[in-house]
Amino acid sequence: MHTELDLKALQYPIGEFVSPENIDDKQVKEWIEDIALFPSRLIELVEELKDDELAYIYRPEGWSILQLIHHCADSHMNSFIRFKLALTEDTPTIRPYLEDKWAKCPDTLEMPIETSLQILTGLHARWSHLLNRLTEEGLKRTFVHPEHGKQFSLAEAIGMYAWHCYHHLAHVSLALKFKGEF
Repeated sequence: MHTELDLKALQYPIGEFVSPENIDDKQVKEWIEDIALFPSRLIELVEELKDDELAYIYRPEGWSILQLIHHCADSHMNSFIRFKLALTEDTPTIRPYLEDKWAKCPDTLEMPIETSLQILTGLHARWSHLLNRLTEEGLKRTFVHPEHGKQFSLAEAIGMYAWHCYHHLAHVSLALKFKGEF
């Protein structure tokens, strides 16, 4: 039986995101590179997987690899839109979505991973292009996330999504390591 500590480590295999107090240009560039490379890193991990392997979960009651891949497409599409809102509106309040419910929708449970891998490939190309062209002023633009009750700068959001990429790559790796058996 897994302990509560074990389950937390499985849920956050790379730890939880902690924003640096000071975010410098070098850090932002590294995060943007992580975002740009995410689709190819994910494809490398999953391109040869069979349907039974796509059903592997990374922790008890966790999502399957299939759900993780579709979740990344959903999450990153939402994030891209949040960035565009922050760049074109004054401190917009973004709309959260119910990730757990989205992960149970028919497209998430039934569609082949190639559909979301294509979305991620195109989306990350556009997203990283946009991020690489943000000025210092652009990086300071903010949006409000009502679930967290705070403003996030785009610089901080870049870091959160670079973390999100590695977070879910680690989940896929764990699911493959344990072959979904808990």
